[in-house]
Amino acid sequence: MSSASNRRLRIDPDAVARAEAALAAMSVNFEEWLKVEITRLESAMSLVQSEGRTDMSMEALYHRAHDLKGLGTTYGYPIISQIAGTLCRLIDSPERRRLSPLPLVIVHVDAIKAAARNQIQSDENPVGRALVKELESKVSAFDPES
Repeated sequence: MSSASNRRLRIDPDAVARAEAALAAMSVNFEEWLKVEITRLESAMSLVQSEGRTDMSMEALYHRAHDLKGLGTTYGYPIISQIAGTLCRLIDSPERRRLSPLPLVIVHVDAIKAAARNQIQSDENPVGRALVKELESKVSAFDPES
């Protein structure tokens, strides 16, 4: 490789340091942002409970869960990403949204809220590990075509 190529591929340590500092500065907001996302999930769940399983209410719930699936780890709560991912699997199609056991959907939302409230960040926590295992088992057992 030529020295010109080496110069182009070299990562500026100052740029890395600035990016790390920016991320650290943003991380103080992660808890608050997580609360906002969970509030959105709760609102979507309330809509399902008050209006029933309409296409709109269940799709809104799915999108809120999908957002948390992606953001949980970013916000320092990989367990929330796991639980939200399991919820997404449970309600990932119009048919599954209609047929999924509502108590199981509610338990997922409650589990996400409990993880945040009790600062259970990962499945390294024994309670978190048991919770994730149980939810995954229940979702795996659910098959609307059987």
